[in-house]
Amino acid sequence: MDGIDAVVTDFDDAGVTVHATHTEYYPADLKEALLIAIREPLEVPLDESGELHRRVGACFRDAAIAVIAACDVDQQDVVAIGSHGQTLRHQPDIDEPFSMQIGDADIIASGTGITTVANFRQADIAAGGQGAPLVPPFHHWLFASPTNKRVVVNIGGIANITTLSTDGSDVTGFDTGPGNGLMDVWISKNQGEPFDQGGQWAARGMVIDDLLRQLLNDPYFSLPPPKSTGFEYFNAGWLRRFDIDRHDAADIQATLCELSAITIANAIGLQAPDAHDVFVCGGGVHNAELMRRLQKRLSGVSVSSTAAAGLDPDWVEAVAFAWLAMRTLRNEPGNLPSVTGATHTVVLGDIHSP
Repeated sequence: MDGIDAVVTDFDDAGVTVHATHTEYYPADLKEALLIAIREPLEVPLDESGELHRRVGACFRDAAIAVIAACDVDQQDVVAIGSHGQTLRHQPDIDEPFSMQIGDADIIASGTGITTVANFRQADIAAGGQGAPLVPPFHHWLFASPTNKRVVVNIGGIANITTLSTDGSDVTGFDTGPGNGLMDVWISKNQGEPFDQGGQWAARGMVIDDLLRQLLNDPYFSLPPPKSTGFEYFNAGWLRRFDIDRHDAADIQATLCELSAITIANAIGLQAPDAHDVFVCGGGVHNAELMRRLQKRLSGVSVSSTAAAGLDPDWVEAVAFAWLAMRTLRNEPGNLPSVTGATHTVVLGDIHSP
């Protein structure tokens, strides 16, 4: 929700070339409307949902135009746009599972004149999968090593891990739980800031051990993979289940930071106890306190950003969906059943012609 990450990139056997990057921010009123739609879905009329779908599509269109203008690539030379969309709801474990992303791809395609691939999650869900996470195949393609077992950790609002074996035979991945999301909610409520810059506020607090134990007792953390989650679960309402108001606000922030670090580290310990390298991407890589706590929990393992493996951590997810769009156009599968739990591999995404 911080902004729309856009890249111009291409791929060859040697890896990835990023030509330009751009972040397009939502207008304040649209961002607030999206947050309400996520937090209080029953309060959003169908007509308003349709308007949000169009408005988000226009923002994605503008992001694509801006990032292309920022480099020496001609618009007509862009083969396709891969658009993940803005997630409003992710419900993979109900009787009729679904994952809802908005951002009208036809507005993107018609506004740019470029074929647009979108709606990536539905084919995997139709095949019995969670529809998430979808980036592990890209992580494997770019970051796997023939000599060292690696783990890629993406820390956005929710954190997820991808484990990469040396021979490519055992790629797993799942959402570990909250990443930055709960910390963002708490600092926004208490200090009016959108996020904890560098984790400075969390660093001033002390972990509340009893509260941490209560948080860790949530059944999600003990579920075996495949599993995925989102802001519809780990949100302000989830925090209100616990008796937090009697504690110092900075101590709560420190505890939430520790919760993210320990659940990520525990997941790595269970799935890849012999990992040699852990590469981190997403906004969480800029939270020095979270990275410090994660490294402490993973003593003896090298923890660094994906920049050490060749790709700026801020742009890994955007590049991943460009890569998935490329696979869609080649009619190649984009999911990994070992990650999502699908019964078979499928080609992901819908193709929208301009």
